[in-house]
Amino acid sequence: MSSTPNYPEVGDLVVASVTRVVDYGAYVKLDEYDGVEGLIHISEVASTYVKNIRVHVREGQKLVLKVLRVSTQRAQVDLSLRRVTGREKSEKMLEWKKVKKADSIVKGAAEKLKATSEDTSKIRDLIYEKFDNPFDAFEETIEEGEETFTGLGISEDWAKALTEVSRSKIRLEKAKVTGTVELTCSKTEGVEVIRQALRVAKKAKKTRGTTVKVYTIGSPRYRLEVRSKEITDAQATLNQAVTDVLVSIKSLGGEGRRVS
Repeated sequence: MSSTPNYPEVGDLVVASVTRVVDYGAYVKLDEYDGVEGLIHISEVASTYVKNIRVHVREGQKLVLKVLRVSTQRAQVDLSLRRVTGREKSEKMLEWKKVKKADSIVKGAAEKLKATSEDTSKIRDLIYEKFDNPFDAFEETIEEGEETFTGLGISEDWAKALTEVSRSKIRLEKAKVTGTVELTCSKTEGVEVIRQALRVAKKAKKTRGTTVKVYTIGSPRYRLEVRSKEITDAQATLNQAVTDVLVSIKSLGGEGRRVS
């Protein structure tokens, strides 16, 4: 007996493949919902009058669509192409590609372990249940190690395999920002005071996966380098780290200022 397919909800964005184009619209298969078919009526293809629908959609094309209506009785979903903005399309396609990459990582780990399909499904469901986008888990394990998965109750052999495959398939792209501070201290132990103040930078409040490094440019100037997945997170962390260093050096009897 085949299982009842899941359906998207009205207003959802979905990724679909065009299977058939007719005069009144285009039929599609929803890539994220096995066995579910959808229809884009010709009136929902474009914001302007459509004389020839084949100018706008073609068989085999992959589209991001908005769900208008859902009929479980007819096993069909009514969809719109014209109501999807350019930004929504880009974000949804990126999300979908990440999920596909996450699936390939789980499959790769299963092959390493020669795991059964039942065990693989359990691991996949556990990861997908804990993360809004499972790809986040695999990005995290590159930075944090196997603890990302053992912390979910996943066995050490699976955690190791998932981490190894993640590191072979994912190349982290991070935003980088830098700032320069000038620190001085006339005390006898001035060098140690400056070192102590700079250590504070690495303890600045930051999002997971964000790193802070400190480099000596040439006394009394020091560069703080912050890397994060998002430029806004990197900049916020840099500002916080600089503030913490300047407060620390002052509390220790030294002087400091931000140069850049």
